[in-house]
Amino acid sequence: MWALDDHFFMQQAFREAEKAFEADEVPVGAVVVMNNKIIARAHNQVEQLNDSTAHAEILALTAAYQHLGSKYLPDATLYVTLEPCLMCTGALYWSKLGAIVWGASDAKNGHRSVTGNYLSQEGKFPFHPKTQIRTGILQDECAAIMQQFFRQKRK
Repeated sequence: MWALDDHFFMQQAFREAEKAFEADEVPVGAVVVMNNKIIARAHNQVEQLNDSTAHAEILALTAAYQHLGSKYLPDATLYVTLEPCLMCTGALYWSKLGAIVWGASDAKNGHRSVTGNYLSQEGKFPFHPKTQIRTGILQDECAAIMQQFFRQKRK
């Protein structure tokens, strides 16, 4: 069952995804939450920074580390609009986050295309052993903005 605040915080991540969309970036947004307070927010900036690692999750983690003066986030939750890719999954593992919540699945580039679907007991869990995973929050909205972005790119 989803926590009561998951929808609210995913809406905040979605707002970040909208910022990415407006900046002609792949529309992925993320927020890091501790004690029901957003301590970091980010969206994809790959094009703006000319950096293939400038994914929303990585940028949000970096901002959270700086905010807290810590290299681990065991009491924090990351909300991200799209299933993390394999690169981001590695960073999320090392962050030791308490929870990760994502909206839309990404069958092509999401980490489960490599790690397998551990959510259905197939594949290896790629996150820190204490990290909880929740998925599908605002799934339709998160998927729709991605579809709209790539539809416009194909025109």
